[in-house]
Amino acid sequence: MTARQAAISAIATHRVAKTQDYLKDAGAVIYGSYVFNEGAQQKYLAKPIYRKLRQTIDGLGPLDPEIVDAVAHGVKEWALAHGATHYTHWFVPMTGSTAEKHDSFLTPTGDGQTIAAFSGQNLLQGEPDASSFPSGGLRATFEARGYTGWDVTSPIFLQVEPNGVTMTIPTAYVSFTGEALDFKIPLLRSQEALGVQALRVLRWFDNTTAERVITNIGPEQEYFLIDRRLAEQRPDLLLTGRTLFGAPSPKGQELEDQYFGPIRERILAFMMDLDRELWRLGIPAKTRHNEVAPAQFEMAPVYEATSVGSDHNMIVMSHMRRLASQHGLMLLIHEKPFAGINGSGKHNNWSMATDGGENLLDPGNDPHANAQFLAFLVAVIRAVNVHADLLRAAIADAGNDHRLGANEAPPAIVSIFLGEQLEDVIAQLEQGPAAASKKGGELRLGATSLPVLAKDATDRNRTSPFAFTGNKFEFRAVGSSAPIYWPQTVLNTAVADSLKQLADELDKLDHGDFVSLTTILSTIIKANKQVLFEGNGYSEAWHAEAARRHLPNNRTTVDALPALTTTTAKALFSSFGVLSERELASRVEINWERYVKIQDIEASTAMDIASTMILPATARYLGQLAGASSSRGISAVSERVSGLADALVDRIAALERAQHAAHKARSVQAEAKAFATEVIPAQEALRAVVDELETLVADDLWPLPKYREMLFQY
Repeated sequence: MTARQAAISAIATHRVAKTQDYLKDAGAVIYGSYVFNEGAQQKYLAKPIYRKLRQTIDGLGPLDPEIVDAVAHGVKEWALAHGATHYTHWFVPMTGSTAEKHDSFLTPTGDGQTIAAFSGQNLLQGEPDASSFPSGGLRATFEARGYTGWDVTSPIFLQVEPNGVTMTIPTAYVSFTGEALDFKIPLLRSQEALGVQALRVLRWFDNTTAERVITNIGPEQEYFLIDRRLAEQRPDLLLTGRTLFGAPSPKGQELEDQYFGPIRERILAFMMDLDRELWRLGIPAKTRHNEVAPAQFEMAPVYEATSVGSDHNMIVMSHMRRLASQHGLMLLIHEKPFAGINGSGKHNNWSMATDGGENLLDPGNDPHANAQFLAFLVAVIRAVNVHADLLRAAIADAGNDHRLGANEAPPAIVSIFLGEQLEDVIAQLEQGPAAASKKGGELRLGATSLPVLAKDATDRNRTSPFAFTGNKFEFRAVGSSAPIYWPQTVLNTAVADSLKQLADELDKLDHGDFVSLTTILSTIIKANKQVLFEGNGYSEAWHAEAARRHLPNNRTTVDALPALTTTTAKALFSSFGVLSERELASRVEINWERYVKIQDIEASTAMDIASTMILPATARYLGQLAGASSSRGISAVSERVSGLADALVDRIAALERAQHAAHKARSVQAEAKAFATEVIPAQEALRAVVDELETLVADDLWPLPKYREMLFQY
């Protein structure tokens, strides 16, 4: 029995263990129990300390250094009460994953004893090695010092593992020279930049009560789960996160029976455990369901502040990986783990709100009469149009290249869907004051036992990369594995730019001069309406129409990244203090390097599998055919397999030559282009041969678990 056959056989005997204490641990009881939240702060901090800390968390003032030691003592006592033995500064370097270094609370006293010590300085600052993380040239190998600084706005939480508890402090990560080495710092800067400009606009509308404007996020997370025993027989899944080879399954997603279908027992057990762990960490997980592709699923949280939600999404992905393993599953969060069926994205639901809870993207009952809403809406339209190339660059990644433009993802053209109601209002506003808004209605279902359904005033468009969905925008083009900090940083900064332009114009007007306001908004619409598109974003006709509208269509990462090096990009980020030119350049360099490294790993993995697994299996099959009867049918199969074996050897060699040639490029940008134009096509040509062989070589000789097994075997 082969390893593949043994794995399949083992799955057949698998039984789902019941999740422990799920019903007993009601969500309302356990929610936030692993978080140093407001309740814990009230319990472990003196009232004056608590009040000052809350002011900073709520954005009403800087952190008072006089309270830091008291906060450190309180949070230490809270952590020790929950069994913590260590603490860590948790941050998000530009690797795409999180980082942490654990330190023990225990400190020797000099008399052979120890005490649990944790000072304000321990809370505020840590020191990881700045040269061991990607810096894009900001730090040389010998320039090692870097600092982590406590992000007071993101809750301290506990990592509770079977072998210990660690108090985890969300932090920002900065170099010795003060330059951002992480995703968190630019995001926080962009939020403040947007908030400043949004308040200027609100003041014109005589809003004197709002003290700050924040952005909110609700990232829907798509993912695949397959049996771990099968995944472990696939070097491509282990090393790259996607299948580099694989013939289509006889059944895929064509029957459309997976989407919102009944959740299988084994998967539901995983989801229940995930919900419970996320609730304990104060992560508002709300929705779970089957997605379109077989073995594909989704979870979605309730809105929260973007910086907190971005941290929480990293925690979500981490817990998914850990819990999947406990259930004998493997989490696949790559954007396209299986060719020919839907891939995964991360749909970022984004909005702006005041500290009083007013959603600035809520159109109200009469959008045409809601001048404040229209002002913010038009500012977003301009932001997406003017900075479409930067928004595309923000989601550029080797994995997302496999997904963008396919039938499950928005195209690489960044456009906005508003829906019939707002599209009509904007069309009116372009000509002058809007006079009316289209209304929804009712749907009668033709049976007295069924309710009358309220009908929205507009439909949804799942082919749009940036769609308005009632009181928020859904940025649908973000990749499933991506940290969401960077796309939201770019979006925030782009909107800050538009709000500043609008505020500058409003400052010239008297408050309440809505006639002049209408003129300003009409002018902005006329200059930016080309980014509005209500139709099918998948169609070839839209690509042609977008070209006529002069909208950028950067299909690959290699096409998209140069937008970040333009004078416009440098001026945008530096003018709002989000990124200096050096910080921006470092991120561009890191993205180029990451693209090359991912493609290089994939090419090497493909050659290794083809040479050491596929070719030997093919040779064994040819041997079997040679020993079989010399019937015309057997001879024909043997001849076909023999030809494919020769082609396999040739294409392995061709891929190796292309890879070596790419490495000789004189710059990382040229190397990336060589991978895109030469290595990837050579790898796809190799795959075509391997996938055809999979359909011919005897099943008991084929070394890799097949699509039909991974997608339907539970």
